Amino acid sequence: MSKRSEALADRLVQGATALENFAAALTQDEWEMRTPKDGRKIGVIVNHVATVYPLEIEFAQMVARGEAVTDLTANVVNKMNAEHAKANDGVTKEQTLELLHQNSTAAAAAIRALSDAELDQAVPVTLYGGATVTCQFVLEDHAVRHSYHHLARLRSAVQSVVRAA
Repeated sequence: MSKRSEALADRLVQGATALENFAAALTQDEWEMRTPKDGRKIGVIVNHVATVYPLEIEFAQMVARGEAVTDLTANVVNKMNAEHAKANDGVTKEQTLELLHQNSTAAAAAIRALSDAELDQAVPVTLYGGATVTCQFVLEDHAVRHSYHHLARLRSAVQSVVRAA
């Protein structure tokens, strides 16, 4: 295990744990609250983060293997997110917290298994306009960052309701 992969895995776990703690403390009304920007329920977004960890790791592992990523675009991601939201509108907190813990633990283990050479591997990725990016960049921009990104948005959404009340 490299120090870099360990640090990346630790940051993923910290973000997932922060999101898990936030979600666990939500009331049922807060869990069901729709976010202002995209209209998804808070619980659906937490479930989204939990659900996509395996996909984000698969994406990074493709790059680590030196495989160009030619079929991933913003439209593909947006469609996947919309389909997830529709299919999981009634997801429970208990199901989601279990999935978040399970998938973040597996993601961290997969990251820890990467060597420095794999983290440094770079290939063209259509999601970035065909730019050549490294596996480490993909991890940092997706699996590692994802929980932090959504947690900040979800906290803001809940706080805006509290301030308005």
